[in-house]
Amino acid sequence: MKIFVTDVEGNEHALDAVEGWRVMEIIREHGLKIKAECGGACACATCHVYVDPAWISKLAPKRDDEEEMLDEAFHLKDNSRLSCQIIMSEELDGLKVTLAENPD
Repeated sequence: MKIFVTDVEGNEHALDAVEGWRVMEIIREHGLKIKAECGGACACATCHVYVDPAWISKLAPKRDDEEEMLDEAFHLKDNSRLSCQIIMSEELDGLKVTLAENPD
């Protein structure tokens, strides 16, 4: 399985993905720059990504806690999600996301 991640500089990376892993973990494991300060506990917005519009309908809906954390994110868009809340599955093979910029 693969996911395609565009970094903040606009470079696309094809990453091997493991079923059951959080997309945030996959991105971090491959060494891309993602803060993910809370480690996947949905307690921050530093793993904020933009999901390619073609993939939005394939994701599980946002839970209330994700909505609340996204309210804290910078540069929020309609396709914003927390990558720690997207669990990799066969249905998401080929998923495309773009890393959102986080202030340092």
